[in-house]
Amino acid sequence: MRETICSVGIDIGTSTTQLVFSRLTMENRSAGSMIPRIEIVGKEIVYRSPIYFTPLCEEDRIDAGRLKEILKKEYAQAEIRSEDVKTGAVIITGETARMENAEEVLRAVSDMAGDFVVSTAGPDLESVLSAKGAGTDRLSRETGMVTANLDIGGGTSNIAVFERGELSGCACLDIGGRLIRIKDSRIESISPRLMKLLEHYRMNIRVGEMADIPELKRLCTILASQLAQALHKEALSPMHEKLYTNNGSMLPQKPAVEVVTYSGGVGACIYEEEKAPFRYGDIGILLAEAIREQPALSSLAVYRPSETIRATVVGAGMHTTNISGSTICCQSELLPLKNIPVLRLREEEEENSERLAAAIRSGIKLYGTDSGKLAIALSGKSSRTFSQIQRLAEVLMWGADDIIRRGGPLVAIVEEDIGKSLGNALKARIHNNCSVLCVDGIHAKGGDYVDIGEPLAGGAVVPVVVKTLILNVRE
Repeated sequence: MRETICSVGIDIGTSTTQLVFSRLTMENRSAGSMIPRIEIVGKEIVYRSPIYFTPLCEEDRIDAGRLKEILKKEYAQAEIRSEDVKTGAVIITGETARMENAEEVLRAVSDMAGDFVVSTAGPDLESVLSAKGAGTDRLSRETGMVTANLDIGGGTSNIAVFERGELSGCACLDIGGRLIRIKDSRIESISPRLMKLLEHYRMNIRVGEMADIPELKRLCTILASQLAQALHKEALSPMHEKLYTNNGSMLPQKPAVEVVTYSGGVGACIYEEEKAPFRYGDIGILLAEAIREQPALSSLAVYRPSETIRATVVGAGMHTTNISGSTICCQSELLPLKNIPVLRLREEEEENSERLAAAIRSGIKLYGTDSGKLAIALSGKSSRTFSQIQRLAEVLMWGADDIIRRGGPLVAIVEEDIGKSLGNALKARIHNNCSVLCVDGIHAKGGDYVDIGEPLAGGAVVPVVVKTLILNVRE
């Protein structure tokens, strides 16, 4: 029995905004007498919008009104209503995620896009989505080679590394084509993110002055070298660690990258040589040229991805949603739930009841429970037998007593297939009106947020999105 749902991906980037609609097909892949195993078996793009410049009303504010007009126009053009859309994501990326009204715009667009269209901002998820949209995960699986996708846009460069189809690391640097804007051959603006780098290298680039192509090329050569350093293909310079977005972490040194793909607006220019350096009113074309000529990057095998400038939006529309396991405990009236912070418990804590309860209590204090919503994530590897699951339910009750007394909901996310058993054990022990939701087959980390949608496939599974929400981070 197959079920088809409509998914949307909306990418609001530093330079451009775009939208795709996809059709996702789900199917039960288990034998008839077994527990259902619902999987997404087909993904097809059914509509691609034109690429728009992201509308701004001021340098640090998104024009929410014009943005919504663009999206309404594209929904009408695709002949799709918001109520037809069952899943997907609005992703706000690069410099746009730091704008004053980013959170407000993200919420408004998400609400108009569909009931379970999630809002997300933050470099790690963007790195993964753009790489999957570019087909880098598939390429690494098919070739057996360690492959990195560099999604280089207007404000940031998102890197994701895959080994045999599995993610092995991701990173994001403040390197992009629109960090310096040019108008009428003069420097119109310089992102604050670049100022320390310009000072360190004593570069003569100032707002209002004529755009000096040799000096801008020198800057782009330095930025291209920083990308090579991020892949551990050159020795690290003193400024390198300062370029990571939101003080993020570097890629692991192993596995060593063998193949690169490039996506994003600048990435697209790497594959297409452009003669007019300021065609887009920024340094994107010069940056693409510098990356193409960078010795360490040129020594790697370079593949052309299945998507370049549309990689993130395709990833948002087709690769955001996970399907839970089929052994879940779910009260459908609770759903959908959005933007629930994740409290991740360590496996060594799961092995000791007192430590586990204490970790839950301290985590609840850390996050606060004013909203009454927190997802407790654990592996469940220490709780596979009936008696172990009963014990885990008791410990969760002790630790999450504050949530239960407030009426919940008590939300648990486990990797092992024990969601239904754990949920039933909790419900048998909770004697107030606290609701219980246990979802399995999902991995989530501390600091993530989850969105859980309404049941699909006759109530057998729920769609789950694990995401980041990092907005308005300024230095």
